[in-house]
Amino acid sequence: MVEFVDLLNIPIQLLYYAPYHSKYNPIEGCWGILDQHWNRGAKLVDVEVMLFWVSSMTCKGLYPILSLSKTVYQKGISLTKKAMKRVESRLQRNPLLPKWDIFIQPL
Repeated sequence: MVEFVDLLNIPIQLLYYAPYHSKYNPIEGCWGILDQHWNRGAKLVDVEVMLFWVSSMTCKGLYPILSLSKTVYQKGISLTKKAMKRVESRLQRNPLLPKWDIFIQPL
């Protein structure tokens, strides 16, 4: 996100929902539809079936935009402590909600 902020040259404020508060997150409404399919016996046996069922998820009349990514990402990649300190120095955390409210200024 820090690189993205620098690329766009605009500040971004990240507001996260705390755990177990998914009812406030609009995207979570879509997953309820998929859950209903599974409860009725639908099985995700291959990619085509999965995309079919996911395409039926709606939230307030909106359908998802689907694209299948076949990119294989490397596992176990992490920043060094020094690099992470540079990232952390760019994050302005709200003292009342330091885990859930983060502001990033561009360089």
